[in-house]
Amino acid sequence: MTATAELLPGPPQILPGRPDAVVDLQTDEGVALVGAQWRYHDAEVREVDFVGVGDDLGPSGAPNRTYDVTPHAEGVDVDDSGWQALAPADTRRRLSTGKVCFGWYRTTVTVPERVGDLDPTGATVVFEVVVDDYAEVWVDGKLPIALGASGGPVVAGFNAPNRVVLTRDARPGQQFQVAVFGINGPISLAPANYIWFRTATLDFYRPDHAASGAPVEYDVERVDPRLDELIAPGTPLEQVATGFSFTEGPVWSAEGALLFSDPNANTVYRWHEPGAVTVFRAKSGYSGTDIGHYHQPGSNGLTFDPQGRLTLCQHGNRQVIRVERRGNTTVLADRFHGRRLNSPNDLVYAADGTLFFTDPPFGLPDGPDDPKRELDFSGVFRVRDGSVSLVTDTLAGPNGIALSPDERFLYVGDWDPDHKVVMRYELDDSLSVIAADVLVDLTDAPGEDAIDGLKVDEAGNLYVCGPGGIWVLSPGGEHLGSLHLPEAPHNLAWGGEDARDLYVTAMTSVYRIRTGVPGIRP
Repeated sequence: MTATAELLPGPPQILPGRPDAVVDLQTDEGVALVGAQWRYHDAEVREVDFVGVGDDLGPSGAPNRTYDVTPHAEGVDVDDSGWQALAPADTRRRLSTGKVCFGWYRTTVTVPERVGDLDPTGATVVFEVVVDDYAEVWVDGKLPIALGASGGPVVAGFNAPNRVVLTRDARPGQQFQVAVFGINGPISLAPANYIWFRTATLDFYRPDHAASGAPVEYDVERVDPRLDELIAPGTPLEQVATGFSFTEGPVWSAEGALLFSDPNANTVYRWHEPGAVTVFRAKSGYSGTDIGHYHQPGSNGLTFDPQGRLTLCQHGNRQVIRVERRGNTTVLADRFHGRRLNSPNDLVYAADGTLFFTDPPFGLPDGPDDPKRELDFSGVFRVRDGSVSLVTDTLAGPNGIALSPDERFLYVGDWDPDHKVVMRYELDDSLSVIAADVLVDLTDAPGEDAIDGLKVDEAGNLYVCGPGGIWVLSPGGEHLGSLHLPEAPHNLAWGGEDARDLYVTAMTSVYRIRTGVPGIRP
């Protein structure tokens, strides 16, 4: 993985744009259409009993005193009948006490039979509110949060819109309970003003308009009829995000989002429906004073261990780390026989927690000739019970790595212009290598790239980022066909509810294509 791309402005986002219909929840007509009634109640900070941080970094220490906000009015079962009823225009009134103050707004909205001339059936409905100054938005008693999230249900910014998707498949009569927690701020510089709504709307998008990806042209080379079962004829390719410097290392998270690295930008991004991109982890691979000498200091490969903990290959730090439940990190591998690793590139876990990773020198400032290099080879390594062992040192650029569905084979791609191969290593019951052979040799295939990321589906077929595009191979290494994308692909991840959406990180963009067979994912 040595390809580069021009640095583009970021972080990028793809948003639905202009809605097809809008319901203004600050007008009599709007609230009548969706059966809404705004109610309001001040909130205040009170001192409460709690405990200090414990050795587990959680709330397990000695008793203490801290603060909480009351009332807690986010739940669907909260009785707000005695709260102050607000006429729609009253949401613009300055409420609460001023300075550092808080307040709750609650209402229920119902999807109507029609919104103007729009039939809302199947539409995506977005609740958007701009609170002066900050807001948190609960829907049906839920506040889904994720590391790196900005906007949506959590604070978006100073007087910035909070946009929360209520549904992507609306049905007339559906109801949603919305609770907005208003915050006056900045809290550290208490302003002489109050809490109020600048805007509050329901935005409706037709099903075709709310799609999170833009269809793009691509070519399919069909070598074997079996490819039709994997990539059906006419399957569209979508560009779901763009504007990055170099995309790599994608993985689908349990909360339904795609995480991916930009090693050039030293950042892990988070993409989620309906197309929003946020920074998930800044300084993802390095923060040294000499970072300016690095072309790719950031993280590359990402995955989750069997316990759901994120694991990252860090180029600049030259190590593999795991992020623990409390946010602290554990170094899983940084040395072999006392010598520092090169720049860990990609990784995969077996079901029992054994970790395999590749370690070429591509992340070092001067690559294989870097004076700081301590290993005189590029290795494939195994981490088991805290011990780092060598799988092989015979590849010049070990890169993408994956396991077969039954974990009998370990596949490793070689980023070597003179040896563009996917190696297959047979494993025994202890996940030790007992044999090795070349699954496929693409050295003479047209295209400049060597072998980068690769993934395996549940049937054992391989999707390999190689010369000219994505090579689809049978479990036996037969070439079934190739996908030629608008940009050179460098890694892949299975996503979506059924693991049939194949996400491709390709230079400046992330693409998605629907497959016929689900993929293997952490």
